[in-house]
Amino acid sequence: MALFGAMWGSFVHAQTPAKELRVAAASDLQPVLTVLADRYEKATGVKLAVSYGSSGTLTTQILNGAPMDLFLGADFVFPEKVVAAGLADGTAPTQYAKGTLVLWARKDSPLQPISLDTLMDKRVTSVAIANDLHAPYGQAAVASLKRMHMYDQVKPHLVIAENIAQAAQFVQSGNAQLGLISLTAASSQRFQAEGTFIRVPTSSYLPIVQCAVVMVKSEQRTQAHAFLDWLLKPEIQALMGTMGLGPVK
Repeated sequence: MALFGAMWGSFVHAQTPAKELRVAAASDLQPVLTVLADRYEKATGVKLAVSYGSSGTLTTQILNGAPMDLFLGADFVFPEKVVAAGLADGTAPTQYAKGTLVLWARKDSPLQPISLDTLMDKRVTSVAIANDLHAPYGQAAVASLKRMHMYDQVKPHLVIAENIAQAAQFVQSGNAQLGLISLTAASSQRFQAEGTFIRVPTSSYLPIVQCAVVMVKSEQRTQAHAFLDWLLKPEIQALMGTMGLGPVK
């Protein structure tokens, strides 16, 4: 009987699912969530299983039935599409951060020191940006170039990445000379060690208001809302600020 009880207890323990949230996250969050996921799991026991991609690509996957508990987008528009499709647990996306666009180059680049005028340098043949069709940071990059009257000259040199993380990888690896990337990437330890950046004037692009939605069909809605509430705590907002995201207030 004691042996049976021990075996039954082991069986029940093995069948108890681990607390886990399936999170679809915009690529600019990769350096941030790497830190936050670990902190949240230690605080609550809830593990984040994160799938990264451009906001547009993730939205398409969600609309096509991808099983997610929470969607952390890089803007308002794509999460709003999830709301409009009746797939969100709420009537509007929740803003959790603000994004910033920067110009980044390797420290060993002959283009150093960089400035916004470097984009017009005749030596420039490759500038990495995210695809503006489905990546909010790519949309901001194109808008900035147009607003600064640089787009026509820079357009032939654009290297289009699938998402902002890939755009950052292109310029970090040397496959592009310059990159219009997220401050989250530029603020990471590796990028600070290997390159320098300058902020693109926020007046040259629409605010990157990063928003989230909890999935209405999720069996982890309570946990997903709890994590979103945690992101909005002042101390977590301050921590995200050190990693390149602006606070919501």
